[in-house]
Amino acid sequence: MAGHSQFKNIMHRKGKQDAQKSKVFGKLAREITVAAKLGTPDPAMNPRLRAAIIAARQENMPKDNIERAVKKATGGDSENYDEIRYEGYGPGGVAVIVEALTDNRNRSASDIRTYFTKSGGNLGETGSVAFMFDRTGVIEYDAKVASDDAMLDAAIEAGADDVISSESGHEIYASQETFREVAKALEAKFGEARKAALTWKPQNTIAVEDEVGEKLLKLMDLLNEHDDVQNVYANFEISDALVAKMGG
Repeated sequence: MAGHSQFKNIMHRKGKQDAQKSKVFGKLAREITVAAKLGTPDPAMNPRLRAAIIAARQENMPKDNIERAVKKATGGDSENYDEIRYEGYGPGGVAVIVEALTDNRNRSASDIRTYFTKSGGNLGETGSVAFMFDRTGVIEYDAKVASDDAMLDAAIEAGADDVISSESGHEIYASQETFREVAKALEAKFGEARKAALTWKPQNTIAVEDEVGEKLLKLMDLLNEHDDVQNVYANFEISDALVAKMGG
């Protein structure tokens, strides 16, 4: 299993234990506001806003909070956030991409550089690791929505590039160009996805020893805890034993 998926699953369990909903809601609200500000406040006409609202619903963010974040975009008092992508190498030479929305570029860059350095990695220039990833769309459904074969057939018919099914659900991948059409076709058949967004998918993954894996997971944890960080992607794999240990 790719490192980004493993880590996502670990953090999903851990997040429920920690119950850090206010931080999660803050990040979701920021993305909703930025998406609404860059496009139209109508999610039916704004794919990025729609994706942000779906993500908010998945975290059980109250409807009032979602509506407030959308309205904030049309008001004159909304903060201006810069979208920044940081790239670098973590422990073991693992490639890491960090997406951030910040109102203070200097603060974000300083903090993220420090996290990389303390973990034994280093922050690079934009473009230094992105070539090892594909910018692609991902649509996710719970496993119970359809059998593996049914989802594969529907995804192929819709024009998807790849489908990965496991007990944790179905991940359907589509190019940036076909992503929205594939998502619409699958929604018509299976209902609203639990996630539909653009992602950085590693072309290849690196298997790392448990000691390095722990350092990487701590770096991922630090990055995800930062208020400005929206998404973190990496190209590593860890052992099932470490997954169980960190997710326990």
